[in-house]
Amino acid sequence: MLIVRAPLRISIAGGGTDLPAYYERHGGLVISTTIDKYVYVHITPNGHDCAQITSADYQTFYRHHGGMPMKWDGELSLPRAVLHELEVGEDISIFIASEVPPGTGLGSSSALAVALVRGVAAFKGRHLSRREVAELACHVELNKLKAPIGKQDQYAAAFGGLNAIQFSSTGVFVERVDATTETLRQLERRLVLFFTGTARDSASILKEQQRRSASNQTETIAGLDRIKEIARECWQCLESGDTDGIGALLDEGWRAKRQLVSGITNSRIDELYGVARECGAVGGKITGAGGGGFLLLYCPEARQDILTNAMEEIGLRRTDFHFDRQGVMLGDARWYPSDTLEPATAAAR
Repeated sequence: MLIVRAPLRISIAGGGTDLPAYYERHGGLVISTTIDKYVYVHITPNGHDCAQITSADYQTFYRHHGGMPMKWDGELSLPRAVLHELEVGEDISIFIASEVPPGTGLGSSSALAVALVRGVAAFKGRHLSRREVAELACHVELNKLKAPIGKQDQYAAAFGGLNAIQFSSTGVFVERVDATTETLRQLERRLVLFFTGTARDSASILKEQQRRSASNQTETIAGLDRIKEIARECWQCLESGDTDGIGALLDEGWRAKRQLVSGITNSRIDELYGVARECGAVGGKITGAGGGGFLLLYCPEARQDILTNAMEEIGLRRTDFHFDRQGVMLGDARWYPSDTLEPATAAAR
């Protein structure tokens, strides 16, 4: 049996600038960190002329006969597309499970793509670098499945850790943020996640943002330019140890993001954010494209009990986490000591 896990992520700043319609013309930058919430993929040979896929999250099952062409429409399209891409159609069973509900803004779909690529390639005896895993996952999601998404989540899940991920027409470049251990610990303590209780389909939001970026709409481009600059300022804050500056920039970034397209926020989200600010949160945002999922907040430790009590009284649930630094892993790290993080290619700032 092969067991693969890929981490989910929280995007601190720059979300939206990783969409091709924007970064291919203007360049993009995202600051994100992976966390210890994972998507798991179990892969076993089944001894039959078929491929079988089971999803715990969607409570569904798919069986493909090895003599038939593999198609990737309908249910479980992502694992089916990965199997087609890597030319596997028989003698394989795949079980999928995630620690958080799908569609909640933590990059679970792309983390699953990364875990599937890593695991199915290993099943075939292929070792792919982290960059190769990320790019193949991007190809499956963006090209085969035509998902209206960017590339930050695949690279985050593949590489792991707190990174500045830069996007351009020439490629994607990952640079580990040069923050001290104490800065990372302080940031980890002061970032708080609350589940709003709702999932969302981000496709319509992202499609509209892509459309506006592709048509070079002035307000959208100006908004994304500012979001990118906020990401650069976050990078500087992290490397100088100014974690409180991250809180203020989260607030500014959220105010800029909510102006991009409709659907990113709603009256319920605005109410929740207002309560959080009143209770001591310096800044925050809805994770992912918006519309629902998790509310990420920056709050000093002394105010977190007040914040947590207030948010839970209005129906939210706090989700504790730690930062992940390993990225996608095959098996247990103790079993695979050579599966270490590969050096990333850094672009000039």
